[in-house]
Amino acid sequence: MSKTPKPFKVSKTRWNEVVLVCRKCSKKLDGGFGPDGDKTLKKALRRYLHAGKGRKADLAVVGADCFDVCPRNAVVAVNTRRPEELLIVPAGADLFEVKARLGLDDGRRLKRPLPAVDPVETTS
Repeated sequence: MSKTPKPFKVSKTRWNEVVLVCRKCSKKLDGGFGPDGDKTLKKALRRYLHAGKGRKADLAVVGADCFDVCPRNAVVAVNTRRPEELLIVPAGADLFEVKARLGLDDGRRLKRPLPAVDPVETTS
């Protein structure tokens, strides 16, 4: 006897952007972001970008498994629209700059253009 498989279900979201933040890096660093330096990058980004909660938010900042980069005193993050670029965010980094380097737009203007970073220099 073969059972009939259950149909797939779809859950809709309002997400326009999804940012993945390495859980392992975040756990090793134990904070280091936000105004007081006591929040993880994931929590600090959510608060700074005024991301809503759950599926109704325009932006999702989600913890992900290890990206196997493992920098010291930094966290790896990636915007899923640009998966070819893993951003290594040092502890205490300015969230405005993190937002700009991830290519996120929350309606605020950039005061000055950020210089391009050579990926070869940052990984060594």
